[in-house]
Amino acid sequence: QVQLVESGGGLVQAGGSLEISCAASGIAFASYAMAWFRQAAGKEREFVASITWGGTATYYRDSVEGRFTIFRDNAKKILYLQMSSLKPEDTAVYFCAADQWGSGGDDVRLYEYWGQGTQVAVSS
Repeated sequence: QVQLVESGGGLVQAGGSLEISCAASGIAFASYAMAWFRQAAGKEREFVASITWGGTATYYRDSVEGRFTIFRDNAKKILYLQMSSLKPEDTAVYFCAADQWGSGGDDVRLYEYWGQGTQVAVSS
């Protein structure tokens, strides 16, 4: 049974930092490209960042480039998102996702497995 379990969300002030993580089980984690998406209340789910299976390439949406860092520990089967200089517009539920057949990307349809999400709230 495939499970992706996010954790580490919470409330943080604008300008602060937070690290969220996603623990995987039931998949050959090291073979999957992984990504973070987010969904704010009343909005569509949007791409945040992705990382190839080996961690050699990463991609970010423009609005988080330079503030967020995606990385992974294949031995522990954990995906991370380090977020800094947080803004109120970063408030959303953050989801991790796994792509077995490709190198990831910004399209939700590329990903076979999804976690349940972790809430990140940034106060102004």
